[in-house]
Amino acid sequence: MSKLTRKQDALDYHSTGRPGKIEVIPTKPTHSQRDLTLAYSPGVAEPCLQIAENVDDVYKYTAKGNLVAVISNGTAVLGLGDIGPEAGKPVMEGKGLLFKIFADIDVFDLELNTKNVDEFVQIVKALEPTFGGINLEDIKAPECFEIERRLKAEMNIPVMHDDQHGTAIISSAALINACELQGKEIDKVRIVVNGAGAAAISCARLYVSVGASKENIVMIDRSGVIRKDREKLEPIKAEFATDQDLNTLEEAILGADVFIGLSTADVLSAEMLSTMAEKPIVFAMANPNPEIAYDLAVATRSDIIMATGRSDYPNQVNNVLGFPYIFRGAMDVRATTINEEMKIAAVRAIAEMAKKPVPEAVNLAYNIQNLRYGKDYIIPKPMDPRLITAVSPAVAKAAIESGVARKEIEDWDAYTEGLRLRLSKEDALLRSLNLKAKSAPKRVVFAEADNYKILKAAQIVKDEGIATPILLGNKEAISHIIKENCLDLTGVRIIDPKDEAEKLGKYAEFLYKKRQRRGVSPQMAARLVTDRNYFGSCMVEFGEADVLISGLTKDYATTVKPALQVIGTKPGVDRVAGMYLMLTKKGPIFFGDTTVNKNPTINELVDITVLIEKAVRTFNVEPRIAVLSYSNFGTVEGEVPEKTREAVRILHEDYPEMVVDGEMQANFAINSELLKNNFPFSTLRDQPANTLVFPNLESGNIAYKLLQELGEAEAVGPILLGLNKPVHVLQMDSSVREIVNMVTIAVVDAQSK
Repeated sequence: MSKLTRKQDALDYHSTGRPGKIEVIPTKPTHSQRDLTLAYSPGVAEPCLQIAENVDDVYKYTAKGNLVAVISNGTAVLGLGDIGPEAGKPVMEGKGLLFKIFADIDVFDLELNTKNVDEFVQIVKALEPTFGGINLEDIKAPECFEIERRLKAEMNIPVMHDDQHGTAIISSAALINACELQGKEIDKVRIVVNGAGAAAISCARLYVSVGASKENIVMIDRSGVIRKDREKLEPIKAEFATDQDLNTLEEAILGADVFIGLSTADVLSAEMLSTMAEKPIVFAMANPNPEIAYDLAVATRSDIIMATGRSDYPNQVNNVLGFPYIFRGAMDVRATTINEEMKIAAVRAIAEMAKKPVPEAVNLAYNIQNLRYGKDYIIPKPMDPRLITAVSPAVAKAAIESGVARKEIEDWDAYTEGLRLRLSKEDALLRSLNLKAKSAPKRVVFAEADNYKILKAAQIVKDEGIATPILLGNKEAISHIIKENCLDLTGVRIIDPKDEAEKLGKYAEFLYKKRQRRGVSPQMAARLVTDRNYFGSCMVEFGEADVLISGLTKDYATTVKPALQVIGTKPGVDRVAGMYLMLTKKGPIFFGDTTVNKNPTINELVDITVLIEKAVRTFNVEPRIAVLSYSNFGTVEGEVPEKTREAVRILHEDYPEMVVDGEMQANFAINSELLKNNFPFSTLRDQPANTLVFPNLESGNIAYKLLQELGEAEAVGPILLGLNKPVHVLQMDSSVREIVNMVTIAVVDAQSK
């Protein structure tokens, strides 16, 4: 992707619609005058008076206990350096977003226009009544050390500079496990730390806290090995100055057990790596390019354990494994600080979690059959949903045991369950599917490539490694759109069916033989295959592509018909059906049939339910199916209740392992408490349904479009079910995001086939 395109994509992402990445959402009703009088004057006076009498009640009546400030002065923003507080704001918003989606912590980002340590500390101290925790970010060394030290000493809420401690915590967990796997004792390993910034100093300190010997650590900065006899030795670096007779990285690495890279790309050569001790441990964490390329390192030393900061290689050292859950645990017990005991507890919890069996959802997300503890898995994956229930309780317990907690947790099981329910459900599944698609991208042919949205989506899925696009249409027209919009689709195949005489002949012969007894003549077959939907379907059928995407500019039936005639249904499947994945605040809910079958019979409804149940399982979701009606278990008679009731009876009889019930109204299906109170016999009484089967196309179509337009759910689909090979049909006039989501699901579908 060109620099121009990358720049524009990023600018569009942050500016489209409501500028920025975060917003404030009311948590209480605000619909009536009574609501407003309670929210503000005069009702708000009551909690104010309660807090005035007992200041701890601020946690009961306000958001303080779940509110973190992400604070920076913009002096060390990512790899961009001192670019100022305003320029650093997008990063701080991004940090707030990660806090929210991984640990349900609300964030205000604050960018301070000062480089003066005293002024910075004074401002942040004055904010203590507002926030439950302070996350310092992107502040340059050595000021960051003094700022954090003073704030921790002078404030009574958790304060952490994540640039220092995040990498230290995650890499410490990785180091503990790597030493164990390599058969090395952590107190005896020789460690070379290349880099001497905030993260490097904090890493070295924490390595000592978890067992490494300070005397065995050699630290290197731009001037070479930091030695005790160096002139004008900075106090912060003096802590890890060595008296060994070493001057360069090349000298220091000779015979070393561990290399820790927090510096710049390609500073560790293959020759240097080859001089390390047996079974070396290399954490090359410079981003985006590590101190030694992963492929070069593992080719040089077969006995290596390697970690990087990158997501496309094993053992990613990613701060998101730590900071959301550390603050979650600290704030849940109202800790006055984040101390060494709490950091070490996080290290141990992360290290131990890597040794436990990995949930199938994580295996599926990373397209790994059996991810298990070993040289390529020394720390958990960022998408592992167990992190919040492993790390946060460990931090909370350490806070209590070390005496810095102001609140006790009496029921740890209930606390852990509460953490599990906090996870952001509406987009977690899509993130997981995105990772799975990237793990084994497929060839996706776009039938409507003479459209800007399609080309933009094709560029995105190519750049992100989700799919390899193939574009169908007039080459000149497609090239013009690409050039006009500065898109980068270099290397992507553009095919105009009219120019493919050999393929057209092959496809026409195939279509004629398949449809000759269904009214298709040789002449008609030859004409049909020039249509891009027929041509694309034939590409998939002949194995020249893995997926067909179409439907942006044509109606559903026009798009589905060629796929049915060319590819057909799976063996044993008599019909196709359409399903939508609705991403809601209560988690993913699957809707079907919403696009194909107008008024299915009883047996057709059974077939549709079976198709949908199997499809939901491919998303690694255990389907809980409600067959919907306007009646609950016979409360009203009529054609629809009778049809749905009989369909459920057949499903119970023929598919006893399926979790399905009905007929029932939609509110009972998704409210298990309501269902249990009124119909305690239902098989769905303990948990709400996550899969809704509608009695006809009309009801299903109305339901998903209403939810989508009201902003209550994001619709991903329609997902076409029952075809022998993957063909997926877009909603007419889908957005680029919706197209990318559809391609992601289509690739995962192709992987499963």
